[in-house]
Amino acid sequence: MAWNVERCEVDVESKMGLVHSATEFYADEAIEALKAGKVIAVPTDTLYGFACDACSSEAVNRIYEIKGRKHTSPLAICVGDVPDIKRFAVTDHLPHGLLDSLLPGPVTVILGRGESSVLEKSLNPGLDNLGVRVPDSDFIRIIARGAESALALTSANQSGQPSSVIIKDFENLWEHCTYVYDGGVLPAGRAGSTVVDLTKPGKYRILRPGSAKEQTVAILEKYSLLEEAASG
Repeated sequence: MAWNVERCEVDVESKMGLVHSATEFYADEAIEALKAGKVIAVPTDTLYGFACDACSSEAVNRIYEIKGRKHTSPLAICVGDVPDIKRFAVTDHLPHGLLDSLLPGPVTVILGRGESSVLEKSLNPGLDNLGVRVPDSDFIRIIARGAESALALTSANQSGQPSSVIIKDFENLWEHCTYVYDGGVLPAGRAGSTVVDLTKPGKYRILRPGSAKEQTVAILEKYSLLEEAASG
């Protein structure tokens, strides 16, 4: 019985060593983990997510393993600031100011990857388009800037399971992360980000309503974009 109690205490201590506050105090630690090719769990402005260096094929594969996700399901990337997007995706066709109006915020924009993208081809191989996020969340933006790379980002849960709005929701997966950063209960609910395809000039298509569809559509139409008719 004593062994069980001791083992339990060790397990709790081990888990607590993984969990830190999502504050600037821990940002350097998170940046070093990302640069070392590790996977961390972080809060965003919608859900908790698993993040790693998008240019580390080993780390990206690790995220797929943790989630039990098929490699045919693409990962989005996260960058620290809107001007960084053009390093990874094609933005020349978009109206001036559109991305700054949508982001930072709970929106994933789908853009063409482009030949000049600095992303490794091992991220979402065979796909010409890319989901890009700039969450309205200080911690992940600080570490994305510090990592000097795009972060691969996906929801912190096993595929097919509910999304996570508090770290306890994915406690069974903590052991697979180098660190878990606690930002408390996230208020946006489990809808996730609004996903909008902006790959075609002058057009938009909502791929997932998410938590900000109405605001997103209002901004898109303010910039005179037209909704693309659904195929089929």
